[in-house]
Amino acid sequence: MRRFSGFNIVSLTLGIAFLYIPMVVLVVYSFNASRLVTVWAGFSTKWYGELLQNEAFLDAAWVTVKVGVFSSTLATVLGTMAAYALIRRGRFAGRTLFSGMIYAPLVMPEVITGLSLLLLFIAIGLDRGVLTIVLAHTTFSMCYVSVVVSSRLVSFDKSLEEAALDLGCTPFQAFRLVTLPIVAPAVMAGWLLAFTLSLDDLVIASFTAGPSATTLPIKVYSSVRLGVSPEINALSTIFIGLVTIGVLIASVVTKRSIAMRTADERVAGG
Repeated sequence: MRRFSGFNIVSLTLGIAFLYIPMVVLVVYSFNASRLVTVWAGFSTKWYGELLQNEAFLDAAWVTVKVGVFSSTLATVLGTMAAYALIRRGRFAGRTLFSGMIYAPLVMPEVITGLSLLLLFIAIGLDRGVLTIVLAHTTFSMCYVSVVVSSRLVSFDKSLEEAALDLGCTPFQAFRLVTLPIVAPAVMAGWLLAFTLSLDDLVIASFTAGPSATTLPIKVYSSVRLGVSPEINALSTIFIGLVTIGVLIASVVTKRSIAMRTADERVAGG
């Protein structure tokens, strides 16, 4: 029996082409010497140099990285705590309401979330800037962290924590020394997911950002409305390269960890 029929091959080819041909075209035209992005005028890397001298884009990129690091770290801490409370603390008063409030941002339209946060910041007199963007991104990304960590805690062997408690550990020590190292891959995955969502966000950031804090998606969107410039193609190509390198590194690390785990199991079984 053939593993792939002709229909499957054609469907797979069309799907991959639909996803990646636009990216290939973007990368190719980032090396276009012409300022017109639709007219090829020869190979050139001058737009990468222009991008590195564009202070507006560099400042927006720095704001985006700061917001991503702080918001994803805060969201990881809060999301992990929420997941631990939901999964390991059993039933408690208000658990259903608490879980609903945690998961609500998953299905809430971004426009509603952004507008409600804007009204909140105005009501409490908090000036919009980096802090408000960090708080906004933490609000909607912590629920994703909670989902990822919860899925790992569901399959976690509770007897390991109980053994640590029997040996004299306090509940916090048992969590820090036993639970956290085991669920650390899920926690790291949640952090990476929150960081990616923060980098990608446009709608919520447009509501909560102020004149002194413009993220890169907002800057790119405002620039594209006036016409696509070769600098945006260069910027997008850099991001594609960084994402590709990150995916390759994650794949290599995952394969090595699986290989080491398999070898340890064979040694233990032998």
